[in-house]
Amino acid sequence: MQRALLGGTFDPPHLAHLMAAESAYRGLGIDVVTFLPAGVPWQKIGSDVSPSDDRWEMTQRAIDGIPYFEADDREVRRDGWTYTIDTLESFGGDLTLVLGADAAARLPTWNRIDDVLDLAKIAVMERPGTSRSAVEAAVGRPVRWLDAPMVDVSATMLRERVARGSSIRFLVREAVYEYVLERGLYET
Repeated sequence: MQRALLGGTFDPPHLAHLMAAESAYRGLGIDVVTFLPAGVPWQKIGSDVSPSDDRWEMTQRAIDGIPYFEADDREVRRDGWTYTIDTLESFGGDLTLVLGADAAARLPTWNRIDDVLDLAKIAVMERPGTSRSAVEAAVGRPVRWLDAPMVDVSATMLRERVARGSSIRFLVREAVYEYVLERGLYET
């Protein structure tokens, strides 16, 4: 089975995440795209990150009804920091790691990055503010570019919108929007 892994904080999961996953599924001949919410994301040290239970629930709601998307909670259940290498080793098989260009440009900072690149192919969705050349230099290996529209949506922007009382409807799936409202997430 060919599997794409889309990891992230998913705080909240939004349309750019879904577009990247859809592009990987359609463009790479992937059988399934697995969404992996990070348990304790080491790259977010010092940031306010919503509880993993909320991020897990939002991820499940974001992909509900899409048969070739699945959510996996192994990172949420893992004790300690969440490192991609541990996740890749736990899956095995034919893996493609799906990243936004901003995350891909930071790959050299990742734990055991050479092992990560040995275990998974890299597929990247363009993001505003990060050039292809910066990504390719950071990865140092062939990159598959996903055919997806460049959308300037980020979880940070969505959290800020909610905090100031603005709507995020239509930037996330309706079930995620409703969950954010029900739980009062991101309100100040």
